[in-house]
Amino acid sequence: MKPIADLEVVPFLPPELMALRELAYNLSWTWDHEIINLFRRLDRQLWESSSHNPVLMLGTISQDKLNEAATDTDFLMHLNRICEKHHQYMQDGNTWYSKQGGSSDQTIAYFCAEFGLTESLPIYSGGLGILAGDHIKTASELGLPLVAVGLIYQQGYFRQYLNQDGWQQERYLMNDFYNLPVVLVKEKDSSPVLISVDFPGRSVYAQIWKAQVGRVPLYLLDTNIAQNSKQDEDITDALYHGDLELRMKQEMILGIGGMRALAALGITPTVCHMNEGHSAFLALERIRMLMKTKKLSFAEARETARAGQVFTTHTAVPAGIDKFSASLVERYWSNYYRELGLTTDEFLSLGRADASDPTEPFSMAMLAINLSSAVNAVSRLHGQVSRKLFGGAWPNVPTAEVPIIHITNGIHAPSWISSEMSDLYDRYLGPKWFEATAHQNIWQRVEEIPDQELWKIHESRRQGLINFCRSRFKAQLEEKGALPTELREAQEILDPGILTIGFARRVATYKRATLLLKNLDHLQTILTNREHPVQIIIAGKAHPEDIPAKELIRQIVHASRNKEVRHRFVFLEDYDMNVARWMVGGVDVWLNTPRRFLEACGTSGMKVAFNGGINLSILDGWWDEAYEPDAGWAIGKGEVYRDIDYQDEVESNALYDLLEKELIPSFYDRDNEGLPRAWLARMKASMSKICPVFNMNRTVREYADKMYFPADKRFTRFLSQDGFQSKALADWKRYLLDNWSSVRINSVESSTKQVVKVGDEIEVQAWVQLGDLKASNLSVEIYHGVIDTAGDITDGQAISMIPVAEKNGALTLFKGTIRYLKSGRHGFTVRILPSHPDLSSAFEPRLILWASEPVAVTA
Repeated sequence: MKPIADLEVVPFLPPELMALRELAYNLSWTWDHEIINLFRRLDRQLWESSSHNPVLMLGTISQDKLNEAATDTDFLMHLNRICEKHHQYMQDGNTWYSKQGGSSDQTIAYFCAEFGLTESLPIYSGGLGILAGDHIKTASELGLPLVAVGLIYQQGYFRQYLNQDGWQQERYLMNDFYNLPVVLVKEKDSSPVLISVDFPGRSVYAQIWKAQVGRVPLYLLDTNIAQNSKQDEDITDALYHGDLELRMKQEMILGIGGMRALAALGITPTVCHMNEGHSAFLALERIRMLMKTKKLSFAEARETARAGQVFTTHTAVPAGIDKFSASLVERYWSNYYRELGLTTDEFLSLGRADASDPTEPFSMAMLAINLSSAVNAVSRLHGQVSRKLFGGAWPNVPTAEVPIIHITNGIHAPSWISSEMSDLYDRYLGPKWFEATAHQNIWQRVEEIPDQELWKIHESRRQGLINFCRSRFKAQLEEKGALPTELREAQEILDPGILTIGFARRVATYKRATLLLKNLDHLQTILTNREHPVQIIIAGKAHPEDIPAKELIRQIVHASRNKEVRHRFVFLEDYDMNVARWMVGGVDVWLNTPRRFLEACGTSGMKVAFNGGINLSILDGWWDEAYEPDAGWAIGKGEVYRDIDYQDEVESNALYDLLEKELIPSFYDRDNEGLPRAWLARMKASMSKICPVFNMNRTVREYADKMYFPADKRFTRFLSQDGFQSKALADWKRYLLDNWSSVRINSVESSTKQVVKVGDEIEVQAWVQLGDLKASNLSVEIYHGVIDTAGDITDGQAISMIPVAEKNGALTLFKGTIRYLKSGRHGFTVRILPSHPDLSSAFEPRLILWASEPVAVTA
């Protein structure tokens, strides 16, 4: 039955407690243990049953408890102290950003399809969302002028439960936004602020919800409103659910709608950060806006928009990229691209690596790359993978020079460490440690922590994890109608005193959650060893349509039900941020077993390190650059075999060997005080080496220095003087393209002989035909390096050549010198690239010319 009127009912708070509402609606409580303890103090049981949601809690708590708190002097003092601290934080102008001389005119808009901020705001599915949540939390702490944009999903991501056979089932629960820590953005007349996006034959409307994350506002678009048809209401129903057409609709709302939402709120970003390709349509909308407001052509607006746009790829395989057919693009975008003054082919080329290939689908990643001034991967190894994956967009450019940098992910430490570890760090690292997590000297103080104290806290956290597992496992069994004997057994699973291994993440085949189960008999021997027993806790969700991943979960569950190991092996259902916090805070060892080169980064192991756990992982993602022998364990040495079954066999055996020969003996090697001194030394090495590097404080500062600040300067410069520089650059690119075909490398000469000594120099000169271009338009370079077994130059380096003479007004002589600093088989060639001070890199125009004739040797 439809209502004839609606209204919002808010909790009645006594005047003394009104500040609780302010605290509840600012998600800074997600990383402030003191605020969390304040809400726990109101009603501990309700805090847990509300999924740690203070807004829902305040709406359901009994009035008697509120009245009691309003007369509790100690509680009010606690509340006032926290409020004072919170207000100081919100108003503090002495931030990292302000110390960099940050401008009040700068605004960074951070777009992402999901944000993992807290389990009670379920608009995330996994690592991408968790990373985005940690990013904006840290932006708040650094004082960056950042706003975030995403979608708010009526059903969020699915809730997982398993049937009797261990097969994953999905349950979609409806989110009640009015009981979540978000507020509806309204006009002055109290009506919702609405934006619209044109779809075929209709407009789709969205309202805007705001989540305040410390100092950072997060704006979330919602199409589930009466102005839309039922079909269009469902666009923001669920995350990563549905076919490609629904994905297209969601990404149009996110990109186009997100930019229009910012405009409706009076926010004009100088930098737009596309965190994955889902939001790449924002680049097109930004171009359209610039064309309309600044009276620019498409080419001019593209240069301006591109100057202030950056893109982060989290993808390691082509299958992870959203790609749309030309027919689907035509159906949804034909009117839009005509408004931009583009033909069908011109528009489709924006989403292609090869603009001349009509069979190539429209890629959201390529759209983002083509319309960004800077692109980054999320770990060093992922940078190598990404340069190969997207290298086709830069034809004839050596893979190592493909302009994709890496900024390795980190974690927002306060969100992921236990209160006990936080207190420990306060005592020994200093109470301001979390403001300087990237400072190496602070983490050297870890050595000052007494072994007894560190081990006592770690054992306490392991005990807490076991208690949590028992409670959650019992609840799982109760939901399935388990027998009383099974429920009693659930209260006795796991042992708080033995070596505990954790594995929790999105379940996908490449992550190989079952590698540890390769030889079940061998695993059983390890788990049930009487002197040195081991236990395993596993959690994770598979995408609803990923049948092979669901089969992996079923295999894990069946293995855990073996009567010989079921007290030592548990699968926890419905993995979320709460489960993750318990696990990373309580395990001894964190296991990670992806196929090498397929894990872009991963951050769960970083969280474990901050809590004193130790990593045991394949050398992939972040661990490839973090691993040191005294700070964790590596499974293998980075080998990759063509036969994946053989790869699994080799690495599973290596895993068993590490467990039996190193990990388990080290954990149980105790001194006369009962302390595992060698294990504790490894814990401290892990903390002191991993924590100062793999934290979000360092990551976001790196984004600011390498991406945001340069993009802001470029955008501001391009926009000034009625877009003079963007117009000039667009004109120059047209001129360059029109004349590029006339550029030739006529000949290359060198003073080299077949053998030179280390330290020798050789001169290289090239006669170049410039055509109608000038020498200042081009960069002529020697490209040299060691020659590999395939006859190619590897790890090449470029040396600029300078023009020194002309011949007949048609040829220009360029000269350069190579100095050889190491022996071996070396080679060189000559190349020409465009050169302009406003290019983000010499490779931006996607033009490069290599010498094709053999080098002539001069005396």
